[in-house]
Amino acid sequence: MNGLVWIAPVVGIAALVVAYVLASWIGKQSTGNERMTEIAGFIHEGAMAFLKREYRTMIIVVIALFVILGIGINWITAILYVCGAAFSVLAGFFGMQVATKGNVRTAWAAEEGGMNKALKVAFRSGSVMGLCVVGLGILGVGLAFAVLGKETAASCLTGFGLGASSMALFGRVGGGIYTKAADVGADLVGKVEAGIPEDDPRNPAVIADNVGDNVG
Repeated sequence: MNGLVWIAPVVGIAALVVAYVLASWIGKQSTGNERMTEIAGFIHEGAMAFLKREYRTMIIVVIALFVILGIGINWITAILYVCGAAFSVLAGFFGMQVATKGNVRTAWAAEEGGMNKALKVAFRSGSVMGLCVVGLGILGVGLAFAVLGKETAASCLTGFGLGASSMALFGRVGGGIYTKAADVGADLVGKVEAGIPEDDPRNPAVIADNVGDNVG
C-alpha cells in the first residue's frame, strides 16, 4: 500500500510532461506574417500583465487566509491551502502562456492548412491547460497523502481544495469583469463614436478586447 500511494503523483507528473510536449509543439508552429505576429505580441503582453497584476493582488488574500486557517484550524491545513493556491497560479500562468501563443498559430493554421490543421492546433492549445489543471491537482493531492499519511491528509485536504478554488474563483471573476469592461469600451469607441466595424484593427481598444477574451 505504501508503494501504491506514489502512483497518483507519478500520474500527475506524467500529465505535466504531456502538457509540456504539447506546448513545445505549439511553440514550433508558424505565427504567420509580420502583422499577425505583432498583434499577437500585444495581446500576449497585455494578458500576462493582467495576470501578474491580479496574482500580486491576491497574494494579500492568501497570506491573510493562511494566518486565519493556521490559528483557527491547524498549520498543516494552512500550508496545504498555500500549496493549492500556488498550484492554481501555476496552472493559470501556463494556460495563459499557451492560450495567447496558440491564438495566432491557430489563425495562421486555418489560413494555411484549413479547418483540420487549425482544429489540431486549437485542440492541443486547450489540452495544455486541461492537463496542467488535472496534473497539478493530482500531484498535489497525491503528495499530500504520500507525505502526510492518509489520516492527516484526509482531515486537512480541504485546505488544498480551498486554496486552489479560491485562486481560480478570483481569477475567473476578475477576468470576467475585465473582459466585459474591455468589450463594452471597444464597442462604444469603435462602433458608436468612430463608426468602424467591431474588431477593426484601427481601433486600439480591440487589443484590450482580445486580451479580455483570453483572461476571461
